[in-house]
Amino acid sequence: MNFCNLCGAPVDLVVPPGDTLQRHVCSRCGEIHYRNPKLVVGCIATWEDRILLCRRAIEPRHGYWTLPAGFMENGETTPQAAVRETLEEACARIEVDALSSLISVPGFDQVHLFYRGRLLDPDFGAGPESLESALFHEGDIPWQDLAFRSVTFALRAFLSDRAAGRFLVHEHELR
Repeated sequence: MNFCNLCGAPVDLVVPPGDTLQRHVCSRCGEIHYRNPKLVVGCIATWEDRILLCRRAIEPRHGYWTLPAGFMENGETTPQAAVRETLEEACARIEVDALSSLISVPGFDQVHLFYRGRLLDPDFGAGPESLESALFHEGDIPWQDLAFRSVTFALRAFLSDRAAGRFLVHEHELR
């Protein structure tokens, strides 16, 4: 950040009084500009015993498979973000159950949240950010072609819980 988004003056990277971390502080109006992690929210959406995956049409990881997920928008709840992202990426309508995985990705200043959910009907497709979407039985999941480690973690945790007949919230940190 080079300039204050309130008054346009240059900002300095300093530790403000009472803080412990460097922040961008406006040299004119004194506004402190905080940079915080972004939330990536998605859904492990199922139809019967299969899981919905999307093949990415965008970078990063173009052509790799992922759960429908993306950046949360201002003004929405995390379950609303999971519903919206699943609709945008897989043209699928879902009902969200509960949080399944919370994954901290500090190297990218992100937190990934994956909910459990159910497709409301078997109609789905490929949104503008997906090459295709498909339902996979557990044994057919393309593990070597998954786009992100957070997706791998979330899927493994979900499948372990499903096999045990009880669902927990799993927390993980990716370095």
